[in-house]
Amino acid sequence: MPELPEVETIVRGLAPMLEGRRLVRVEARRADLRRAFPADLRQRLTGARVTGLGRRAKYGLIDTDRGDTLVFHLGMSGRWRIDPEALGPHDHLLLETDEGRRAVLNDPRRFGSVDLVATAALPQWEALARMGPEPLGAEFDAAYLLRALEGRSAPIKAMLLDQRIVAGLGNIYVCEALHLAGIAPSRAAGRISRPRLERLVEAIRAVLAAAIEAGGSSLRDYARPSGELGYFSKQWRVYGREGEACTCGGPIRRRNDSGRSTFFCPRCQRS
Repeated sequence: MPELPEVETIVRGLAPMLEGRRLVRVEARRADLRRAFPADLRQRLTGARVTGLGRRAKYGLIDTDRGDTLVFHLGMSGRWRIDPEALGPHDHLLLETDEGRRAVLNDPRRFGSVDLVATAALPQWEALARMGPEPLGAEFDAAYLLRALEGRSAPIKAMLLDQRIVAGLGNIYVCEALHLAGIAPSRAAGRISRPRLERLVEAIRAVLAAAIEAGGSSLRDYARPSGELGYFSKQWRVYGREGEACTCGGPIRRRNDSGRSTFFCPRCQRS
């Protein structure tokens, strides 16, 4: 599943061709993805001008001058293609600008979603209303984590994956950040000291920034809108590296936690 760095990379890739442009053609090429396309999608977006693009957690946001925001989630296999030579069977949404350029949402598994929400109502929109702060934002710091995790006996990895605690973190980058911070993924979240939480916040930000700079991690169907692959996977410290040597020389291990693979170094991450 595309995570925060992948969605951020996609939004940045779409911005140069969409921002400031008028949408002259909006076409849903099927009735639904994970759920139905908005029935009035074409009516509300055709002729609208794109005023900005952004991201909230793992959702991409395309704002328009009509006070509506197109909200997309890429699910397991979604990606945007820019100016494809031809449309394929998995190209489900087409946006064409007044310059004649096309952005096409491609989703073979159709686990993604597209919604149209009044821009002013986005903070109260059900999917976003209960989310925690952005991990790259000013509100996310050690003081916040200390309050949010107080008394929690659940493992720190599970808490970081809880979107109510922090928005947008996924399995890959939590594994990477915990390793960089030297914190065991099984450590009880409420028992981590403030100095270690400060180190964890710095690690999360560093890992996300490096991943965005690298264009994300290409897994299965993910690619940037340009068609290029993200190459952060070449920088993974522990994720996907079971049995290989950690930087400390110890073996990287993997275990299953609630259906997700957790990669860690028992030598570097003892507590």
